[in-house]
Amino acid sequence: MNEHQIGIVGGGLAGLTAAIALSRYGYDIAVFESNTYPHHKVCGEYLSNEILPYLNSLGVDLLAAGGKSIDRFEISSNQGKIAACRLPLGGVGISRYALDNLLYETAKSQKVTFYFEKVQDIRFDGNGFKVESRQTRVSAHMVIGAYGKRSGLDKALHRSFIQKKTHWLAIKGHYSFPEFPNDLVALHNFKGGYGGLSKTEKGHINFCYLAQYDVFKEFKDVSAFNEKIVSQNPHLKHFLVNAEPVFEHPLSIGQISFEPKEPIVNHVLMCGDTAGLIHPLCGNGMAMAIHAGKLVSEFVHAYFRGTYISRRDMENAYQRSWNTHFKRRLFYGRYFQKLLLKDSFLNWGISTFGRSEGLLQNIIAKTHGKTVSP
Repeated sequence: MNEHQIGIVGGGLAGLTAAIALSRYGYDIAVFESNTYPHHKVCGEYLSNEILPYLNSLGVDLLAAGGKSIDRFEISSNQGKIAACRLPLGGVGISRYALDNLLYETAKSQKVTFYFEKVQDIRFDGNGFKVESRQTRVSAHMVIGAYGKRSGLDKALHRSFIQKKTHWLAIKGHYSFPEFPNDLVALHNFKGGYGGLSKTEKGHINFCYLAQYDVFKEFKDVSAFNEKIVSQNPHLKHFLVNAEPVFEHPLSIGQISFEPKEPIVNHVLMCGDTAGLIHPLCGNGMAMAIHAGKLVSEFVHAYFRGTYISRRDMENAYQRSWNTHFKRRLFYGRYFQKLLLKDSFLNWGISTFGRSEGLLQNIIAKTHGKTVSP
């Protein structure tokens, strides 16, 4: 059995950020990730500038890596009515293919150990953890769960949300579409869903959308759904007719649950989507996942240096802090999603409130966080 001080299950944005942050203190860290890097993931691939100072402090420069600087936002209804504004903080467009690999290379350079294996079980024995894949068993004093939206691990840990039926799936593709501006992120609505457009470091446009399964299941494939439903929005129709796909096939993920989750399960500290699905309308999940990785690393480090009397004291403090930073943003994200799916309300809102750039910026600010300092 291999021994490490800290085990991190999941090598996405939250897990990699926590690994880099904790490795700077000299901890022996192991990260379990199912896939080798680099690889594409279903994701909006836009993150707000609120997280850039912190990433820079970790030695990760998104703009130097080719990320596109974005400072404009627009939103449209299914009928094509549109509202636009300058983003209060601005953001960066970069693919998960590039960003995850950049974080991985940074973590690897800081001597983080990687196991490219799927974890099947995590057990706490009162003092520490046993993390098991088919190939490897690892013991660790602390374990961070950062394995994404849903996993077989959720069943093994008896998490309540995994038992509930979900109604969402996500589709993502990259496209060549030169006329799309570098500095724009767009959110366009269609029957039963909505999708975002933004440019990545290679100049491709990332088009990622959420769709209700009850609407999608009426069609035999993604192409038919795009043609009959997504293209009802004239802006998305123009895009899909004129853009050239880069991927041979779009990526998809199903069973997406927005049910509340617990930030701590059987003493495992959850972060990112594993702690609570970071909503696409919360000022972007990518920045929130990175912030979550920072947050959990700070509490783990405080525990190891003796700030807390017991593991339970640290866990309670972490849960309070997680709620303080993310609970309100998740609430607003769920609330705004309900409004987006009411097309008549959205048309009315864009026609009235959408005329005020200041009001639109205020709504955006409700779901964005403050600048995350190093």
